[in-house]
This record gives sequence, C-alpha cells and structure tokens, in this order.
Amino acid sequence: MQWRRRQHCCLAKMTWSCKRSLFRTHVVGLLSLASLSATVLFLSQQDWLPGHAGLRENPVAYTVQQQQQQQQHASGFTRPRSDGNQSAARGVWRAEAGGAAPPKPPANLSSHPAAEPLPLAAELSLEDSLSTNSSSLGGEMGVGGRLAAQPYRYVLNEPHKCRDGAAPFLVLLIAAEPAQADARHAIRRTWGNESAAEAAGLGFVRLFLLGATGPAAARTQSAIEDESRQFHDIIQQEYLDTYYNLTIKTLMGMNWVATHCPHASYVMKTDSDMFVNTEYLIQKLLKPDLPPRRNYFTGYLMRGYAPNRNKDSKWYMPSELYSSERYPIFCSGTGYVFSGDLAEKIYQASLSIRRLHLEDVYVGICLAKLRIDPTPPPNEFLFNHWRVSYSSCKYSHLITSHQFLPNELLKYWNHLQSNKHNACVNMAKEKNARYRHRRLHSDKFL
Repeated sequence: MQWRRRQHCCLAKMTWSCKRSLFRTHVVGLLSLASLSATVLFLSQQDWLPGHAGLRENPVAYTVQQQQQQQQHASGFTRPRSDGNQSAARGVWRAEAGGAAPPKPPANLSSHPAAEPLPLAAELSLEDSLSTNSSSLGGEMGVGGRLAAQPYRYVLNEPHKCRDGAAPFLVLLIAAEPAQADARHAIRRTWGNESAAEAAGLGFVRLFLLGATGPAAARTQSAIEDESRQFHDIIQQEYLDTYYNLTIKTLMGMNWVATHCPHASYVMKTDSDMFVNTEYLIQKLLKPDLPPRRNYFTGYLMRGYAPNRNKDSKWYMPSELYSSERYPIFCSGTGYVFSGDLAEKIYQASLSIRRLHLEDVYVGICLAKLRIDPTPPPNEFLFNHWRVSYSSCKYSHLITSHQFLPNELLKYWNHLQSNKHNACVNMAKEKNARYRHRRLHSDKFL
C-alpha cells in the first residue's frame, strides 16, 4: 500500500511530455502485437502454403504435403495467392510480340553456327548465354524481322519415319543431352519401346531431340552418329545443346512433326530422366477407340505462377525479357501431351514471339496467343514433375515421374511390367499381411 502511494505521487509529479511519451510507447506496443497476431492468423488460413491442399481418394495419393514441397522446389517458380485469369495472360504475347511485327528481340539465347564455338561441358549462366550469343541474332531472323522458319541445319534427321505406314497414333519427342547414351538405351528398352503401342495395333514413333555437341566433343558426336545409324530415332540440329536452348530443341521437335508427320494423332514431349507409363497414357488418357481430339493440350498444369527474379536461380527470368507479373497457364516441361494438329500451330505462333529460355513457359505463351487453354488431366496425380516414391500400384495409375537414372528406370519398369495386372491387389495383400503380423505380435503381450 505504501509502494502504491509513492508510485502515485511520482506519476503526479511527471511532466505532461513524459506522460504523453509513456502513453505512446504503450499504444505502439499494443498495435504491433495486434498486427503480428493478425499476420499469423492470415498465413495459417492460406491454401497456397504447403500442406493445405485437399487430398482426393486415389491409388497414387501419396503424402501430399511432402510432394507439394518437392514440386515447389522442382518448379522453380513463385506462385502468388490469386491464380489470375487466362484473359490477362493472353495480353502477354501481345505485349511481347506486338502483333504481326514483333519488336526486336533481345540477345538471342541460341548459338548459331556462325557464333564462337563453345565446349560441350560449358555451363553458362543466363547472362553469359545472352552475351555469348548476342552476335548471332541475325541468324534466326528472316525477312521482315520475323524469326526464320528453319534457322538451323539438320545434322541428323529421320524424314521418312512416318512414311512407311499409316499415320502414327503417338509420337514421343524426348529431349536428351548428346552424352546421355545410357539414358537413351534405357528408354528404348522400357517406356520408349514400340511394343506398348504395337500390342494395340497402333503406330508409334520415338525421337530423341539433340543439339550440337561442339568441336571439343568430336568423339561424342561420332558415337551419336553410330547410334543413329543403328536405331534411326535421333534428330539433331546445329544449335548448341545447353539448358538455355531447350526452347529451340522443343520447337525443333514440333517443326519435325508438322513437316514430316502431320497426321499423327497425338504427341508427347518429355525428358530423358523421366519415367513414362506409355501404356496407361495410350489406353486410359488418349483412348484410341475414340476419334482423335483437336486443339488438345494437357499435362501438369502450372497456373498463376510468377517469374523468378532471383539472379542466382536456375529459373531466373529478367524483367527485360519478360516484364509481366505472371505467366500464362502452362504445363510442366517434364511431360505434356497434345493433339497432332497443335504441332504446326504452336510452331507457327512461335515465329512472331521472342524466344524465352524457359521452354514450358514459352509454349504456354504460344498457346495463349492461339487462345487455346490447356486441359486439366482427368486426375491430378497423372503427371508429376517430381519423383514419386515407387510402388507398383501407384506407378500403374500415373503417367510421369521425374528424376530417374537409367539403372533405376530399368529396375522399376521391369518390376511394374511383372506386377501391372494385379499391382494394387498385391499391395492390399501386403498391407493385410503386415497388419496381421503386428496384431499377432501385440497379442503376445496381452
């Protein structure tokens, strides 16, 4: 009581300025605390944070929180909370292409034969690639400032691949590096083997897409030419084979389909480190008993993603190349499927759009220009641009899984083929057996 009386006397003697300062300090503290609480509450309710998405019942419904974290890391893109709309994205190509007469593109991302040759193993940053290849921009430009329809010469080509029989049901375009001979051999023995389509009486074409090896890798180039003479499934042009030229590589494949195989029903573009369940793709997604679709494009949909402005990122997109705040809807380049008629349409659209080094984003911009919306797959677990933990049940109900070494591909493919007809039945039996074993073990201690 005596202490409170002394405190009251001290407060009474304080000047007005001291009292006002003390009052402000308390108010600021309370406001800061309230703001922090509101921020924590807001973040806890957001569906774009890892682990907040819903999970559908599905044979491949693996741990969603872990897979979402992996896909955020794998994609390299930033996804804002709002998805945005396709109409806003369609404005991107207008701004970038400027209609029929596009603005002069920035430094070219490709390496034209006239440019200074680079060794195969060179790992270029985006800025290095732009600087190195800026002098060769004219090589890709044709009359009227448009991109040339055929800027690079074929080193290896298979122009008669579709002339020997009826139009193929499926063309596989597989982006591979020149030195990845082991990966190509593994794919030929697994999901790239013609048996998956031939068993159903369907035409099937497999093509590996390669760029130039560079003069420092003459032995690699010689081995590729031997491989091509043996398997006749490699097309190669004179642009330098680097990560930043994946767009040119993909457009090479689309132009090949449009030129040499225009009546193909469907095309799939994928990568050499992928697991692809071609049988499930053909029978369950594309359904050969139905008439082929047109203007059809599907895969793992990337919706509402923003350019990565971090210069240290592999997926860095400078604002000088792409100024919009969001990308249009696109499908992950690890594996997407489209109707054969789109190969020529996408390639023609690309001739009035500046090249971007992110191949899947670039194809999405071409689709936006064509006013074609990618179709969501019938199941969200069909296409995966991350590594899915293996089980025969899960892999019998998906189309793509990422990051496979050649020996892993052979191992898991062979296991899936030997278990595909009762994959999920065997999994259920194994779970029941484990449950009975645990139950029996626990009963001993009752």
